[in-house]
Amino acid sequence: MAMRAYALLTLTTLCWGANAVAGRLAVGHVSPMVLTSMRWAICFVAATLLALPHLRRDLAELWRNRVLVAGYGTIGFALFNGIFYTAAHYTTAINLVIIQAGIPLVVFGLSFALFRTPVSGAQIAGFAVTLVGVLVTAAHGSLAALMALRVNRGDALMLLAILCYGGYTVALRWKPSVHWLSFMAGISGAAFVVSLPLLGWEAARGAAVWPDARGWALGLFTGFFPGLVAQASFIAGAGLIGANRAGLFINLVPVFGAVLSVLILREGLMAYHLAGLALVLSGLALAERGRLAAA
Repeated sequence: MAMRAYALLTLTTLCWGANAVAGRLAVGHVSPMVLTSMRWAICFVAATLLALPHLRRDLAELWRNRVLVAGYGTIGFALFNGIFYTAAHYTTAINLVIIQAGIPLVVFGLSFALFRTPVSGAQIAGFAVTLVGVLVTAAHGSLAALMALRVNRGDALMLLAILCYGGYTVALRWKPSVHWLSFMAGISGAAFVVSLPLLGWEAARGAAVWPDARGWALGLFTGFFPGLVAQASFIAGAGLIGANRAGLFINLVPVFGAVLSVLILREGLMAYHLAGLALVLSGLALAERGRLAAA
C-alpha cells in the first residue's frame, strides 16, 4: 500500500512540476485566469466522460454531499489557483516556491488542531530537510538570494493560497465514498463554475488573453495531467497514507519543476538542482523510516 501511495504522490508532483513549465510556456499565448477556467472545464469534461459508468451509482451520494463537494472544488482548486496566479503578479518566483513549501506545515498544524493527529519527531525532521532542499532549489544555491527576500502583498496572498490547499488536503478525510472519477467530475465542475467570476474580473481589467494554438494545447495538457491525473493521484495517495505524510511530497514540486525546465526550456542543469533533489528525497525517506520504526 505504501509503495502505491509513493508512486501516486510522485506522479502528482511530477505533473505539478510540469504545470510550472506550462505556465511559463503560456505567457503571451493565454492569460492566467483564462487558462485556469480552461483547465477545470477540460478536467470536468474528461472526468465526466470517463466516470459515466460510475456516475449512475454515485450521483445520489454526490448530491447528498453537494456542499462539501462544492467546497473542495472552490477552495482546493479554483481559489488556490486563482490566488496563486494573482500572487505571481506581486512577488518573485523564489518567494512563491518557498511559501508553497509551507503547505505540509499547514497540513500538520490543521490536522493536530482539528483531529489531534500526532506529528512524530521523524516527520518534523523530514519536513525540515525537505524544506532546506526547496530553499536550495528556489534560491539557486545562493544564500544572498534568500537574504534579499522581502515580504509584500504577493507573499500575503500566497500565504492565503497555501491555507486553502492545506485545508483542502486535511478535509479530504471527509470525502464521500464514491469512485474517484465521479469525485473528480464533481469537484472540477465546481472549480470551473467558481473560476468564471475570476475570468470575468481578468477580462474586465482588459488583461484577458484568449488562447491561440499553443494556448489550447497548454489548456488540454493542464486540464488532463496537472488537473485530472495529478489531483486524482493526490486524493488516492492521501487516502492511503494520510494527509500529513502525503503533504510532504508537495516539496518535490519545485525540484521536478527545475529538472523539467532544464529538459524542456533548455535551462542549465546546476549543482543546486541535484543538491535540492537529494535533500528533498532524503527528508521524505527520513520521515517514512522514522514512522516505520515507530510502528
